[in-house]
Amino acid sequence: MSSPSLDVITFGEAMMLLVASQPGPLEGVESFHKRTAGAETNVAIGLARLGLRVGWASRLGTDSMGRYLLAAMAGEGIDCSHVVCDPLQKTGFQFKGCVTDGSDPPVEYHRKGSAASHMGLADIDIPWLLSARHLHATGVFAAVSSSTLDAARQTMTLMHEAGRTVSFDPNLRPTLWATPERMRECINELSTHADWVLPGLEEGRFLTGHTSPQDIGAFYRQRGAALVVVKLGSEGAYFDGEAGCGFVPGYPVAKVVDTVGAGDGFAVGVISALLGGLSVPEAVQRGTWIGARAVQVLGDSEGLPTRQELIDSGLPT
Repeated sequence: MSSPSLDVITFGEAMMLLVASQPGPLEGVESFHKRTAGAETNVAIGLARLGLRVGWASRLGTDSMGRYLLAAMAGEGIDCSHVVCDPLQKTGFQFKGCVTDGSDPPVEYHRKGSAASHMGLADIDIPWLLSARHLHATGVFAAVSSSTLDAARQTMTLMHEAGRTVSFDPNLRPTLWATPERMRECINELSTHADWVLPGLEEGRFLTGHTSPQDIGAFYRQRGAALVVVKLGSEGAYFDGEAGCGFVPGYPVAKVVDTVGAGDGFAVGVISALLGGLSVPEAVQRGTWIGARAVQVLGDSEGLPTRQELIDSGLPT
């Protein structure tokens, strides 16, 4: 059998992000900076910057926002051959406020009925999917529509059954689900198709009913995950895997600028390190380092390092 042509594939919606240039209510802001946004695309960008071969599948409109996003992703060296540009659909976008106190910024989404929400089983090119050795999935893509939920479940199942590794970040978006109960049911079901499950502490508490990182880790390990990493914010992370469990401390940050995208950065670190053959503690350490970088910048992907920056950090590579 030939070697996989891609390291990682992800399916997900990209949105144009307009970041406020000054603090205050969004309605009072007069200028914005244009960026890319999307949980899966943040991870794709981060992995590509570290030198991995990454493929991204999605749907965009042919409007200026869609053209901007496609060019930005291709400019990162990402395989966009499975991004459909549909002239009959619109590209999603969002506004994000500017905060100066380290709190979560206000975010306003405009994604209902977007091109990506029409993705489904027909968007899965099985030979292309299986050309990768890893799939990264999140609860965001699954939540966008009933058809994207079908696609998320099928891609995870196909990769898992083919012996590829699958990572899953619950990345909860309550406003996209009909009810909290439905969100919990679907996310926990999807996690059974993943090898590496990466919940945040509060997400894990909601999803499992347990309060401690240890019990959250055990919950998903008992359901088949080979590794669970529970993100603990500034405190670092707890891991529970086949080789053992433990805590990895967080990296000190002088000033938190924007917390959005930190979890995606964490996923970039863990995935890239594990695919590179590093140990779980080393992978989690890389995840906490990239997560700390992510909270110190305004955009979702500006803090994601290049391969050279990773080498210069002194962390195991």
